[in-house]
Amino acid sequence: MNAMNAAGRRPLFGMLLAMTIFGTVGYAAGFTGLSSYELVFVRCLCGTLFLAAGWLLSGQAARERWNRKEVLLVLASGLLLVFNWVFLFRAFELMPVTVAISIYYFAPVIVLLAGSALFRERLTWHAIVSIALCALGTALVSGIRLDTPLSDWAGGGVLWAFLAALFYAALTLLGKGIRDMSPYAVSMLQTALGVAILPPFVQFGAYEGLSASNWTAAAIVGVVHTGLVYFLFFGSVRHLSARAISALVFLDPGVAILADMALSGFRPTWPQAAGIALTFGGMAVMLFRREEPKINVYGETAVAAAARRVTFRRSGLVCVHNPKIGNAAFSENEIQEE
Repeated sequence: MNAMNAAGRRPLFGMLLAMTIFGTVGYAAGFTGLSSYELVFVRCLCGTLFLAAGWLLSGQAARERWNRKEVLLVLASGLLLVFNWVFLFRAFELMPVTVAISIYYFAPVIVLLAGSALFRERLTWHAIVSIALCALGTALVSGIRLDTPLSDWAGGGVLWAFLAALFYAALTLLGKGIRDMSPYAVSMLQTALGVAILPPFVQFGAYEGLSASNWTAAAIVGVVHTGLVYFLFFGSVRHLSARAISALVFLDPGVAILADMALSGFRPTWPQAAGIALTFGGMAVMLFRREEPKINVYGETAVAAAARRVTFRRSGLVCVHNPKIGNAAFSENEIQEE
């Protein structure tokens, strides 16, 4: 019995560890000495190597089902994922992690609105309340008003955080069409695309001037925050209920904010603190409503992400997205139900 309980707890611990690691990536990125393009290139390279190893060693490569339409969707979503990362790390460079993360988590609202328009879903009162809370919270935490000059939007990092949220939302919706390919293959192609398309934007000379501590931080972001997390995430998600996966969304940004405050010394103003509370409150309304929609694109995971993760069901499929990882699709019998 103890062995069975331990086996049942292992996936939960694995997912908790994965989401905790996700939450510290913004803090670790600050020690790399690399700009967003150079850091994302390292992340894509490490992610591709780890995913390829997992894909081959798990035997999934021999069972892979290739579909031309899905491959094109994966590559398109990979483009969104790569620049989602670039924009998010750029926001981390220009503003406190807490503020960037809080703005970034406006993405589920974008998914909610876009999903309602694309799939003609009626907006429930839960959705309307969630949108209002998240919108007000994002406005408070960013400190941006309607009369704020455009230069302040870009120079302060707000624009980059919003772009990251927009790309994340588009990635989530596009990922709905990926059903047959394994999560390893999907994410491997996404990160491999990053390795292929980023070199023209990467200043490779930046790697030459890195100190030993910079290289250590870059290796941690690439190996731990990307490679190791892939194994933890994919090794755990199949054994957890959809509700548990959705609830764990709060751990990633929660850890990010706590790490920023405890390790970086960031202290939010009262309006920012209220904005953070409103944003999380809006996410809670969105995730834990009682009714179960036919197409649930409203919960946020990662990635992502979340990310930061969106969980939705359609045609017997449970899809999980994390903006820091990518898309993963599982049949309903692969994910435990409560």
